[in-house]
Amino acid sequence: MTGFRGPRIVAGTSTTDNYSQGENMSSLAFKSGVTVALAASTLLGLAACSDPGAAAASGTTAAPSSSSGVKQFNLSPQQDRIKVTVDAAAAKLVPDAIKKDGKLTVAVSPFAAPLAVYATDNKTPVGNEVDIAVALAESLGLEADIVPTAWADWPLGVESGKYEAVLSNVTVTEERKLKFDFASYREDKLGFYAKADSGITKVESASDVAGKRVIVGSGTNQEAILLRWDEENKKNGLKPVDFQYYDDDSASQLALQSGRADLTFGPNATAAYKAATDAKTKLVGLVDGGWPLKASIAVTTKKDNGFAAAAQAGLNHLIQDGSYAKILDRWGLSAEAVTTSELNPAGLPKK
Repeated sequence: MTGFRGPRIVAGTSTTDNYSQGENMSSLAFKSGVTVALAASTLLGLAACSDPGAAAASGTTAAPSSSSGVKQFNLSPQQDRIKVTVDAAAAKLVPDAIKKDGKLTVAVSPFAAPLAVYATDNKTPVGNEVDIAVALAESLGLEADIVPTAWADWPLGVESGKYEAVLSNVTVTEERKLKFDFASYREDKLGFYAKADSGITKVESASDVAGKRVIVGSGTNQEAILLRWDEENKKNGLKPVDFQYYDDDSASQLALQSGRADLTFGPNATAAYKAATDAKTKLVGLVDGGWPLKASIAVTTKKDNGFAAAAQAGLNHLIQDGSYAKILDRWGLSAEAVTTSELNPAGLPKK
């Protein structure tokens, strides 16, 4: 996907147009992103057959079905996004070089719902990252110019000035802070998910996974965390974790549903979306993406060009007026909300 170039979508103030865990998401979702996104879209299409028009009209997450618990998300190009207002003070912080054309060019990677995925027209990016990008631009008096971008391509794009901001599940790291500035907008969370009718109700610490059969991505941050928990359990005389690895999402879900595995452990955002759209799994535990450290997902900008401060101010405006919470709730990501946007927050250390 490093050579991917998609269509340019301009999301105006009408709001009708329309993964660090970054590495985690890259490993677990973006490397097989098209497959995951298409599978999710297909599954969602089946789930939404009862009343697809209702979800599209509301632009919000529909209430769970009383019979199945399945939620419906609006993946149509017509999003009817949350309305936001301009914050004059934040708008004044936007560098002249960015505000001169009245647009904010934002890179997103539309390969993993609910973060960003192509709409039912197969060309319009929609999702939480897109909604945040559009709302942020509007809070700064700008128009969001959404550019679909392969995840691996955003660093060069920002450094070259092609993109003025990136909203693509980028986790703040100390190494990245040497080249980029950040304004946080979500917590980096990993989730433990079990089969919906599983007797497992919580995973809060290492002892909770002792003896469990856990599906995890090879070489990912979540695997590193699970390995440390497993070592702790062994030292305490507890049963070891049975690590299970699968090449694709379909195989791992089959293993979980058939009882060959007890848990999956990976990026919470995509797992939460799957749980909401098919009601076959349930969240039993959340872990910070940088465990034992906290990690932040942030708007990524060019180093020292001044825009990160404007982004922080715009995001805090959205948080304070309640529109930020509505956007996250719309895509089932309330568990990852922040109470305030931080400018260049502490990043994960070099490995």
